[in-house]
Amino acid sequence: MYCPFCRNPDSRVVDSRMADDGSAIRRRRQCPECGRRFTTVETTSLSVIKRSGVGEPFSRIKIINGVRKACQGRPVTEDDLAMLAQEVEENIRSSGAAEIDAHEVGLAILGPLQKLDEVAYLRFASVYQAFESLEDFESAIALLRHEAESVAAENAAKSAKGKSSEKSPI
Repeated sequence: MYCPFCRNPDSRVVDSRMADDGSAIRRRRQCPECGRRFTTVETTSLSVIKRSGVGEPFSRIKIINGVRKACQGRPVTEDDLAMLAQEVEENIRSSGAAEIDAHEVGLAILGPLQKLDEVAYLRFASVYQAFESLEDFESAIALLRHEAESVAAENAAKSAKGKSSEKSPI
């Protein structure tokens, strides 16, 4: 690591801390030559392999821009989009792979987007999964309804169980 002040090729690490929810390490360094301190941030590289075979660095901005189009006119804020992009990146990084197909990135977006806004999810899925007919939309909507009914039934069962376990003190 070159000193940014005197260009000395050596430096000493004074302090290391986790940054950005553990996805980076912030190091405070000191140059043995000039004595000045500077900060570096180390992150692991994550490459997205496109259909053409070309690799490019993972970008939260591209996730946000892609999802923003699907969320147009929906009650979704920029903060919501940033949180979605962070969740997608964390999910992808947790796989431990240094390279990931662009298709896998799209699949990683679908889950968090469905939780954020179902209409935006349908819009994104219709383009991403290349819906070709009304039947494709109908089956996606049926699946969403089935999942919503399952969650509602599960919550009702938990609620009923909680009420039955509450016994009166008499």
